[in-house]
Amino acid sequence: MSIEMISIMNNTPIGNLIIESRDNYITRLIFADDAPLPESRGGNSVTDQCKMELEEYFKGERTQFSVGIKPQGTDFRQRVWAQLAEIPYGETISYGELARRLGIPKAARAVGGANHHNPIPIIIPCHRVLGADGKLVGYGGGLWRKERLIALEMKNKKEHNFK
Repeated sequence: MSIEMISIMNNTPIGNLIIESRDNYITRLIFADDAPLPESRGGNSVTDQCKMELEEYFKGERTQFSVGIKPQGTDFRQRVWAQLAEIPYGETISYGELARRLGIPKAARAVGGANHHNPIPIIIPCHRVLGADGKLVGYGGGLWRKERLIALEMKNKKEHNFK
C-alpha cells in the first residue's frame, strides 16, 4: 500500500504551495492561498526534489523539471497535459493552437477544460496557454499567478538566453 506524503512550500513568489506525492511521484501541486495549510506528513525524496526544483525555477535557474510526476486524469486529459509539457519555457500558445497540435483543431474548449483540471501546475505548464487573442484567460490558480509565471519565464529567458 502506498503512503501519501504532503509537503508545504511557503513564501514562493506566487504564494504557498502544497506538494503531494505517492509512490515516489508528484501527484498534485496545490495553490494554498489563504486556506489553512494541512499538516505536513513529512517529506520524502520526491517532495524534497520537487521543492528544490521549484526553488530553482523561481530563481530563474531551471527551465525544465526532472522530478517524477504521475497526474491522474482521463486519457484525453493525459494527452493534453503531455502536449503542455512540450511548450518551451518562456513561450506561450493559444488553446486553439494546443488543440491543433493534438490533431483536434475544433476542440479548443475541451482542451481548455483539460487544462483547468491539470493537477500539477507549473511542472505541467498550463500557464503557458493564452486565449485566441493573446490575452490571459482561465487559470485555476488565478490570473495574477499566470501573469507572474509568464513574466518570470520571459524575463529569465531574455536575461539568461535560455533556449
